[in-house]
Amino acid sequence: MIMNMSFSRIYLPICLGVVVAIAGCDAKQGVPGADNAKVVAQVNGTKLTEDQVQTALQRMPNLDKNRTKEASLQIARSLVEQELLVQKAEQEKLTDDPKVKAMLDAARKQALAQAYMEKKLGPPALPTAGEITAYYNQHPELFAQRKLYQLQEVAIKAPASEHEVIRAQLAAAKSLNEFGSWLKSKNYPINATQEIKAAEQLPAPLLAKLQTMPDGQATIVAAPNGLVILVLAGSQLQPVTEAQAKPAIERLVQAQKRREVAKQELDKLKAAAKIEYLGDYVEAGKLDTSSAPGATSTAPNNTAGQTPTNPTTK
Repeated sequence: MIMNMSFSRIYLPICLGVVVAIAGCDAKQGVPGADNAKVVAQVNGTKLTEDQVQTALQRMPNLDKNRTKEASLQIARSLVEQELLVQKAEQEKLTDDPKVKAMLDAARKQALAQAYMEKKLGPPALPTAGEITAYYNQHPELFAQRKLYQLQEVAIKAPASEHEVIRAQLAAAKSLNEFGSWLKSKNYPINATQEIKAAEQLPAPLLAKLQTMPDGQATIVAAPNGLVILVLAGSQLQPVTEAQAKPAIERLVQAQKRREVAKQELDKLKAAAKIEYLGDYVEAGKLDTSSAPGATSTAPNNTAGQTPTNPTTK
């Protein structure tokens, strides 16, 4: 199934580092019943157990069930590598380093915060058939009208003070060739690439823009070191049925519900607590009161918005 493969391939590599780190913390602190647990590996006499692997798997709620075995093997290998590094760090008494102590304290707090939230959220419940159908119908761009997009990307390295000039030039240009010639005349460092991406691999705001763009049109996107010009070289309709999309929709709806419940719990805790930001961080407190609740993403990634432009290829 196309949807299963796309989402799981994006998710698995990102998650393994985080979940293995937490599973490793559990091992060092001692897990009740660990003496009776199945051992999956030993590193210089230290036992790594199946409980640690399962702990890591449980922290990957969006994992495709068909990839559980693959993920388990990767986690076991990662745990072995982690244990090797931990043993050397302890031998060199890095635990006495103030920076390492601070990192360990931060990891402890993160683990406790996550454990509390997981306790409040409980196990993820499968969405109903009605919820799956509703999600499928609400997001035709991901399913019934799903497309593959052939994108040409031109990354322009430029200071923020010149971004508006570049945007204006692109909007005024009669063709992309004309805009390209202008870029060369200004000696901006550029890097051009081309790739094909499915709808679910794109940030939601960009996907919404691409849906309405004719082939050959360009849009401009902010990037950390400048701007990226995206040219829609072509698109091909490749829909998926509700049956094909069901596993992906289940994971998306579960994640959406958990985000909403987590936000409600955090808002409740904030309302009951006395929180005061000081000094240069006073502005951080205003972010809490000004942020709008309820925004949900429809794709795995969700990044900044885009500005449409007029030039088309000739």
